[in-house]
Amino acid sequence: MLAEKLLLNVLIILLPIFIHSVLFDNKRVGKSPYLCGVLQSVAVFLSLAFSFEDGGLYWDLRYVPMVVAFLYGGPIAGTMVLVTYLATRTFMGGDLLLGYVSGFLAAVIPFMFMKKFWTFDAKKRIRTTVLVGLWPSLSMLVILVANMLINEASAENTNQIMLNIAIFGAIQVCAVWIVAILNESLIEKDLMKKEILRAEKLNTLGELAASIAHEIRNPLTVVKGFLQMMHKQEKGDNHYYLSLVLTELGRAESIINDYLNFAKPQFEKMEGAELAGIITEVTLLLEAFAAKEGVQVNVKLEWGIFVKTDRNQLKQALVNIIKNGIEATDEGGEVNISQVSTGNESYIVISDTGKGMDSAQIARLGTLFYTTKDKGTGLGTSVSIKIIETMGGSISFKSEKGVGTEVTIILPTFLTSSSNVAHDSVKRDVVMKQ
Repeated sequence: MLAEKLLLNVLIILLPIFIHSVLFDNKRVGKSPYLCGVLQSVAVFLSLAFSFEDGGLYWDLRYVPMVVAFLYGGPIAGTMVLVTYLATRTFMGGDLLLGYVSGFLAAVIPFMFMKKFWTFDAKKRIRTTVLVGLWPSLSMLVILVANMLINEASAENTNQIMLNIAIFGAIQVCAVWIVAILNESLIEKDLMKKEILRAEKLNTLGELAASIAHEIRNPLTVVKGFLQMMHKQEKGDNHYYLSLVLTELGRAESIINDYLNFAKPQFEKMEGAELAGIITEVTLLLEAFAAKEGVQVNVKLEWGIFVKTDRNQLKQALVNIIKNGIEATDEGGEVNISQVSTGNESYIVISDTGKGMDSAQIARLGTLFYTTKDKGTGLGTSVSIKIIETMGGSISFKSEKGVGTEVTIILPTFLTSSSNVAHDSVKRDVVMKQ
């Protein structure tokens, strides 16, 4: 009978998730902590209403909605559920002191985990929810054992209570696990929807930018050709002005090429290239710029790892990212570049000690016309992301204000040279000093 009642409670605590996914999934109110608080409060009330009474004790899953509300809904939702629990418990009567104490004990651990909870990835959040969900069971076990010792319960009653605790604990852990998985699936679904919308927006902007850039580049090429002819023939004062015009035309042409590259990177020659060699070439290109900015670039490479790519395109992506790191770092700071291979993937980690970014800025990285610099179009980062993704790789950003930014690039490994295997992945360190 206890198992049947607890399984009914499982359906009750799953009810808020189904209501949210059916009625509020695509609405702004679906993100509100107040909605989460209301739904989970209803679950707490119904759990208490359908409790199973045995030996003067009430068995239900009242604490699961409280844990879920604090972890996934935040302090507002959690407090709403706690207040609902206390009010319902008061209305039901009985040993109110025990009910109040157990309620506050059940709320204290999820309350302490709230802020750190969202720094974890999805799998770790599920594990954390399950572990935090165990706390009410443990606190209830301690209270019951103390109650049995005080009242000197008989051996038969003790055995029955311990069996009930075992059933209660097993079903509660399963319930918390299921709820956490369903919540994470809703979060993942929302993220996928945003990513799809972002991809569609970028594709539309990319196609528009490419068509405009293509039409502009043709007359620009003609103008540049005639100006170059005039520049060669001109010997007077106009020679200097023509030089400036050609320089600016070159800059305009470079921006147009970036737009075309953003729309669809053109990989002219795909070949196996040693990743460490490409990174070395890029760092040597940026050596003078880093010295000018007073930034030290430290490089740690693993030789013998090859990727299949267009060398020029990959170099362009790395130049943009490393240059951004140098520009974001104050004089005397450092930019660290490390590269390592694991299995079929190669990792390039570029970190700086610059000004860093907040979560809102990181979320907008890669969108057209967005940049954290005082001057710039944001095209460099957009093009770099597009190149990496077109190669079948991925790029992620991690940053903290006042601490710095870390960019992780993952590329599929093409092959590993025999010398790398024989020498157990010999690493060479290159340090560019200012």
